[in-house]
Amino acid sequence: METSCVENGMPCQNESERVNGGRQPEEHAAKQVRFSSSGGEHEHEHEHERASEVQRQIGPQLKLLPLNDQIRELQTIIRDKSTSRGDFVFCADRLIRLVVEEGLNQLPYSECTVTTPTGHKYDGVKFEKGNCGVSIMRSGEAMEQGLRDCCRSIRIGKILIQSDEETQKAKVYYAKFPPDISRRKVLLMYPILSTGNTVIEAVRVLTEHGLQARHIILLSLFSTPHGARSIIQEFPDITILTTEVHPVAPTHFGQRYFGTD
Repeated sequence: METSCVENGMPCQNESERVNGGRQPEEHAAKQVRFSSSGGEHEHEHEHERASEVQRQIGPQLKLLPLNDQIRELQTIIRDKSTSRGDFVFCADRLIRLVVEEGLNQLPYSECTVTTPTGHKYDGVKFEKGNCGVSIMRSGEAMEQGLRDCCRSIRIGKILIQSDEETQKAKVYYAKFPPDISRRKVLLMYPILSTGNTVIEAVRVLTEHGLQARHIILLSLFSTPHGARSIIQEFPDITILTTEVHPVAPTHFGQRYFGTD
């Protein structure tokens, strides 16, 4: 709803021009706002081209959220070293929610018909049963609430993987899944893909429990090309969903989110 200029105690544009002899005040003329419909189209085209090139190089199993100004702003705030922790968590939660929502779109569904309160039939869809989440501790736990907000009763397992101080190899210290994990579709949560080693080890553990890699959708916020490529080379059937593939990933995410930096 538009608000009248008079209601705000400010002269409308035509009135202002009359008062100033047909000229806008300099302070108003100096201020310009870029709207996404007018100034950002070419930027989005370039971003889309770069994203398409990355996807072509890595393969169709890598899926990127469609880039828009909202996502770009959230990415910028998360990467900005001057961002307060409160703003960091708020923006991270918003970005997580967008990734989770798109992750749900990748799950299988079946058609169904329901009856509306007015007695009419409605042809819709419903998700097939057997979905669950698995978070890679600790940073992956930041994504759990976003998943629960979308799927109230979904079950969530956990994996704790740390790098050995001597060999630098990823080692599994803890894993707890639903007993029927092999028959489920899994949303694997890990916000930052840097080398990909931690995720590769987590997927190995899941496959050792009988789960097929094609039933795993990895939800991530940021990924490096090397990380995404390493995971898909090891497990070609896995699906990776992220908002950005960039050579430099914000590896400070976990520390900033949980306040341990």
